[in-house]
Amino acid sequence: MELRQLRYFVGVSEAGSLLKAAGRLHVAQPALGQQITALEHALGARLFDRSSRGVTLTEAGKVFLEHARQVLADAERARQAVRDLAAVPRGE
Repeated sequence: MELRQLRYFVGVSEAGSLLKAAGRLHVAQPALGQQITALEHALGARLFDRSSRGVTLTEAGKVFLEHARQVLADAERARQAVRDLAAVPRGE
């Protein structure tokens, strides 16, 4: 599981379709679909129900969405903490 896959998963769940998400995330739709499928295989669960009208979250997808958002928020806070530390002058 990679942060990129989590970003893609959140993007697809918010967009409601792979096509819309691909445009928003600036990634090719087939590549996006492959990453979502790889994530589902890694988790051992289907995250989306797919139809001709788009995608909807499964129960597993709803649970995972909460955790994915938390992980992404934690990663951003960690990145910002390091940037803040690097911006503070140090020394004697």
